[in-house]
Order: sequence, then C-alpha cells, then structure tokens
Amino acid sequence: MLDRWTMPLTHGPLKRLAQPLHKKRITPDQVTLWAFLIGMTALPLLAFEQFGFALLAIVLNRVGDGLDGALARLSGRTSDAGGFLDIGLDFVFYAAVVFGFALANPTQNALAAALLLFAFIGTGTSFLAFAIAAKHQAVERPHFPTKAFYYLEGLTEGTETVLALIIFCLFPEHFSTLAILFSIACLITTATRLWGGYWTLRRHEAD
Repeated sequence: MLDRWTMPLTHGPLKRLAQPLHKKRITPDQVTLWAFLIGMTALPLLAFEQFGFALLAIVLNRVGDGLDGALARLSGRTSDAGGFLDIGLDFVFYAAVVFGFALANPTQNALAAALLLFAFIGTGTSFLAFAIAAKHQAVERPHFPTKAFYYLEGLTEGTETVLALIIFCLFPEHFSTLAILFSIACLITTATRLWGGYWTLRRHEAD
C-alpha cells in the first residue's frame, strides 16, 4: 500500500550509497547475497532473544535489498536473474524472521508464527504467480517501472512488512498479538490480489 510513495524517497540515498560500490566493481548479485547472509543472522539472534541485534540485522538486510537494485540500475546490470534471486531470498528472509520468533518462545509465539507463515504463503504466491502471468501478457507496471517484475500492489507490501518486523523486534513480548493482526492484513492482501489479479489478466486477454 505504501511502496509507491516510499520507494521514490529511497532512490536518491540508495544511489549515493551504490556509487562507491560501483567504483569498486562490486556486483548487484554480490550485494544481494551479502544482504541475505546478514539478514539470516536474525534467526539465531531472535532464537536467543537478542532482539536489538536482530533488529540491526533486519535493517541492514533491507538496506542491502534496496542497494542491489540501485547498483544494478547504476551499472546497467539489471536482469531477470538478479530480480529472481532478489525476490526469492527476500521471502526466505521474511520466513526466517518469523521462525526466529517462534524459536524464541515456542509456547507463546509458535501458533501466531505459524499463522503468519500461512499468510505469507498467500501474499508471496499471489504476488509471484501474477508476476509470471503479467510478464507473459506484457502487462504494464505504471507505479514500479524500475522493478524486474510486475509489482502487484496490496494492503501489505514491502514497506508494511519491514515495519512489522521492526515492531516485532521492538515489542517482542507482544509478538503473538502483533503477528495475528499482521496475518489478517496479509490474508486481506492475498484475497484482493487474487481478485484484482484475475480480473486484470482477464481484461488484458480480452483486449
């Protein structure tokens, strides 16, 4: 819901961060992999209830996630392969953070974490399935022209997910309640994406 406004605000700072990396011939895929590895340290940190350090790992991962795209545009190395790697590792990272909270307190958090992972399956599959069909049908993407794939909007997008992960770390004792609330928002997103995506493709096929 917020990505169309937050993404343009990050382009300038990310481009400035990408310039020294470009000069050192660091590739976008290298940034993607390093950001993923840093982000995955959040899982054991959360399991051992080191929520402050986990939050740092999450923030660094998200900065890296934006930085690889900025570097790709700067270096002219945008590719479907890079876009695939980026989004694939993003979903693994999101699931790892939720799993980390389940490990931190299985009795209190496991059920809410399972519900959120269930909801993530819905948002992730509806997002990626539509992207495949949209690319095949050459559907235009007016709000996110720099993305490597069609970016299907919804109530919970990247910005909302990052904010949720940050809030989870800031208030870990309330993870269960917060995760249930975010799960409901994700399920609404899944429903609207399936409905909107279906009719978007039907209209495009009819033209």
